[in-house]
Amino acid sequence: MLTALTIKNYALIDDLQITYNSGLSIITGETGAGKSIVLGALSLILGKRADLSSVKNAEKKCIVEATFDIANYSLKPLFKKQDLDYETQTIVRREILPSGKSRAFVNDSPVNLDSLKVLGSALLDIHSQHQTLELVQEGFQFQIIDALSKNAKNLEVYKAELNQFKKLEKELENLKTNRSEFTKELDYNSFLLNELEEAKLDTVNLSDLEETFEELNNIEDIKEKLSHSYQLLSDEQIGVLTTLREVKDVLFKLSQISSKYRELSDRITSSYIEVDDVFSEIEAAQDSIDANPELLDTINTKLQLINDLLQKHASSSVDDLKLIRDQLAEKVSVTQNIDEAIQNKEREIDVAINSLDQLSEVIRQNRLSIIPNLKKQLESLLQDLGMPNAQFKIVLNQTNNYFNNGKDSLEFLFSANRGSDFKELKRVASGGELSRIMLSIKYILSNYVKLPTIIFDEIDTGVSGEVSTQIANMLLSMSKNMQVFSITHSPQIAAKGETHYKVFKEDVGNITRTNLIKLNNDERIVEIAQMLGGIELSNSAIAHAKQLLN
Repeated sequence: MLTALTIKNYALIDDLQITYNSGLSIITGETGAGKSIVLGALSLILGKRADLSSVKNAEKKCIVEATFDIANYSLKPLFKKQDLDYETQTIVRREILPSGKSRAFVNDSPVNLDSLKVLGSALLDIHSQHQTLELVQEGFQFQIIDALSKNAKNLEVYKAELNQFKKLEKELENLKTNRSEFTKELDYNSFLLNELEEAKLDTVNLSDLEETFEELNNIEDIKEKLSHSYQLLSDEQIGVLTTLREVKDVLFKLSQISSKYRELSDRITSSYIEVDDVFSEIEAAQDSIDANPELLDTINTKLQLINDLLQKHASSSVDDLKLIRDQLAEKVSVTQNIDEAIQNKEREIDVAINSLDQLSEVIRQNRLSIIPNLKKQLESLLQDLGMPNAQFKIVLNQTNNYFNNGKDSLEFLFSANRGSDFKELKRVASGGELSRIMLSIKYILSNYVKLPTIIFDEIDTGVSGEVSTQIANMLLSMSKNMQVFSITHSPQIAAKGETHYKVFKEDVGNITRTNLIKLNNDERIVEIAQMLGGIELSNSAIAHAKQLLN
C-alpha cells in the first residue's frame, strides 16, 4: 500500500508531503484544483516518460517520491527478476533535472523505465478512462478469467514448456538447414578426410622424419667424414690416441716422482679414456651405417605428402592437420547421421506438443468452469449500477495455435439493452458503461487475488445519486482487502471514505499553488455539504452531509 507521497517542483505543486492510511481514502476538490496534477506525479512513479514542461521551476530539480508498504504482497520474486533490492518499505523516486534528463530509483538504486513500469504495475493501479479501454483487449480479458480460475501455476508451467517447444522447433529448423548445406559438401569433406586419415598423422613426428631423411640423403658424406675421423684418431704415427697415450705415460711417470704432477696425470688419463670411447663409437657407427635407398624414397614420399597437406590446408604443424581432420570427421559424421538426429528431434517435438495439449486443456477447463459465475456476478453488479438489462456472453474458442497463454481465443460479448444483439464490448459499450464494467471486474477480482493499491479517477461521472451510493458501497467493500483511493465529485462516495483529502488552489503573492490536505471530521462535513449544495452552506446541506457521514 501507498504510505507516503512527496512531490516537489511539479506543475503547480511547490512542496507537498502527505501520508496515507489503509482502507478507502477520498480525494475531492473543485474542477481544475489540481487532482490531475497529483495523478500525473504518480504516473511518473509508474514509469511514465518525464516531460520538462511539467516542472514548475525549470532551474530546479523536480522530485516525486512514493513509499510503499509491500510486506504482504509476495513481491520478492518480482524484485529478484528485475534485479532490484527488496525492502518491505520500498521507496520509488523519480527526478527530472533542469537539463531535462530523467532518473529513477528504487530503494536508492538506479533503475530503467522498463523495470519501473513492471514494478509500478504491481504497486499502483490508476483506474482512469484510458485504462478502461484495456477492458476491450483480449489479453486483459484473459487476465481476468485466469485470475478467477486460479490458472497462474498452470500458465507458468505452460509458458516454460512452450519456450522449450519453440527451442526444439528452432533446433529442428537448424538441423534441416545443416542437412542441406552439409549434404552439398559431403563428398568433398569425405575426400579431404580420407586424405588426412591415410596420412596416419598420429604416427608422424615431422622432426624425426626430416632428420632421418637428411641422414639417408647424405650417407656417403657421413661415411667419408667418419672414416677420416677414425684415421685421425688411430694413426700409429700421428694419431690422436697414439699421442695421448704417450703423454699419459709420461705424466704418469712424473706423478710417481712428485705428487704435484698427479692431477695432470689424472686429467690426461680422463681425456684419453673419453677420446678412446669416442673412437669406439665412431668405429661402431662405421660398421652400422649403410645406404638404404628404399627407406630414403619412402621417407621422401611421406615428407612430400605432409608438406602438401600443410600447404593445402594453410597449416603450420601436424597438430593443426589433426584438428582439421577431427573437425572434418565430425562434419561427415553429423551429415551421415543427420537424418537420425532430425527424427529424434521430431520425436522430442511430438512429446512437447502432447504435453502442451494436455496443459492447455487443463487451463481451458479451469476457464470454462468460472465463466458462468463471472457472467452471473457481472450482470448482478451492473444491475445495481444502473444497467438492469446488461448481459454478457463469454465465448471460449479452442484453436490449433499455441499462444503464450494456451490454445484458446476469447470473445467478450455484451448487450446493454433487451432485444439487442450481443457484440464486442468496444463496439456497443459507451465510455460510462465500460467504466462501470471495469469497476465490477475489479470488485470481483479483489475477492480472488491481492490487487495493488487502486486509484479510481472520477468513477462516478455521469451516474445518479442512487448509483453513486452503490459505487460507494463497492469501493468500501473492496477497501477491506486492499487500499483504495477515489477521486470523486459524488458526496455519496466521499462520505464512505475512512480518510478524506482535499485538493485546492491558493494564491500566494503572484503565484498560484496546488495543495492537498487531510480533512478532520468538521472539515469533511463542510466539504460534503458544499458538494451537495454549493459554496453557500445551508443548514439542510450540513444536515444532509452529517447524515451521509453517519
